[in-house]
Amino acid sequence: MAGDVAVSLSVLAVVVLLSDVTRRLMVRGLANTGLSPYAVELVSTFQLCCCTQELKLLSESGGIPPQLALTLTYVTSVAHGLTFRGAVGNPCGALEHAYRARLSGGCAVRRIACQFAAAVAARAAVPVIWGMGMSGLHSRHKLLGFRCVSAIHASLPQAAAVELMCAFAVQTVITQTQSVEEKYRVHAVAAAITTAVYAGGGVTGAVFNPALAFSTQFPCSGNSFLEYCFVYWLGPLLGMMSSVLLFDKLTTAFSRKSSPLHLPQRTKKQA
Repeated sequence: MAGDVAVSLSVLAVVVLLSDVTRRLMVRGLANTGLSPYAVELVSTFQLCCCTQELKLLSESGGIPPQLALTLTYVTSVAHGLTFRGAVGNPCGALEHAYRARLSGGCAVRRIACQFAAAVAARAAVPVIWGMGMSGLHSRHKLLGFRCVSAIHASLPQAAAVELMCAFAVQTVITQTQSVEEKYRVHAVAAAITTAVYAGGGVTGAVFNPALAFSTQFPCSGNSFLEYCFVYWLGPLLGMMSSVLLFDKLTTAFSRKSSPLHLPQRTKKQA
């Protein structure tokens, strides 16, 4: 098992390193074209999907203890947060930015297209890496035809509710830490992601990201495409929207209560 873990950690490190180098080169090369945000989105989502695929295989088939799996989830989440260079990596996040007018509608749609394109690319690239047989885990997975089974272990409404709650929790932390310095904020978001994985991983895999789910969960047998859409697309979308709308309402309500009352001045009548 130690050898499998070492190889998987090496794969994760190489994916993050190569993705970061590619991001930097593309930002420089596309600086004056307006395309660099989309290139960064594409590379960052590819990084996210590849790393999650490797962690998924390691935790499901590698026999590692749950504590190690959660630790690796936290560490990789911090690495993504520190290297993404403004990428969202989540269609729900792109829609949230559009709702808050940080992105135009067209820009959000193009970013989402990049995210799903990266998800498809990662889905094709990761089996190539596994096919090299760098570890016993990879070799065994290759012999099984890279087969995976559905991570949904509940009724579809319950599974969608779990994805909804995970997305709600993570989106809430993202929203409420906007004013925190970035180097500290990434740890708060990573802790929220790890907690959500711990709470919901046994029910749905706790993906709460439609593009990531398309890369890691949709190829698995056990459920239909529409059932996966219901759980992994509708659930996170509703969770993100619930968090955003709820805290917007609360913020408005509290700001009204805390604002000083401006009473009209009374003028004295002169006799």
